[in-house]
Amino acid sequence: MSPHERAARVKLILLDVDGVLTDGSVLVHADGTESKPFAIRDGIALVWAQRVGVKVGLLSARHSPTTPHRAAQLGITLIYQGVKSKADAYAKITSALRVADDDVAYMGDDVVDLAVLSRVGLAAAPADAVEEVRCRAHWVSRYPGGRGAVRELVETILRAQQQWDRIVSSYLNEGAEA
Repeated sequence: MSPHERAARVKLILLDVDGVLTDGSVLVHADGTESKPFAIRDGIALVWAQRVGVKVGLLSARHSPTTPHRAAQLGITLIYQGVKSKADAYAKITSALRVADDDVAYMGDDVVDLAVLSRVGLAAAPADAVEEVRCRAHWVSRYPGGRGAVRELVETILRAQQQWDRIVSSYLNEGAEA
């Protein structure tokens, strides 16, 4: 099955956070708090996916106080972080949502993502993912994590589902009624 055919089936997009939604950098401040950069274009694409009915969730082995804040900004309520086993968390998510493996896209960047990547219908990776992930992915972005990889994945899915033109048209027609 081609990546396009796989993308056409996607009902749920799950994403690792560090190295996928971010470039993998964590800034630790003198007071012990942390911050990390998120790309605006990745974020708006996730909003569009949800707008057309594709569920979006975050699945991270690392617990970070910034993740729920960014998720809230994007309307993402499905957040699993600090998980010991991504495979176990993935099984809970798909069971609870009653979503088949073939209907899930997952983007990961490191070996901790391999168990989930091996199960999903569309295994995706940013351009700067480790070799073990890139060689097992169905689709690899041209862009690195935190720098457009998620945006490109979402556009690929929405184009395969014939939703992209609808998103673009909604902005072209914005204000036309005025």
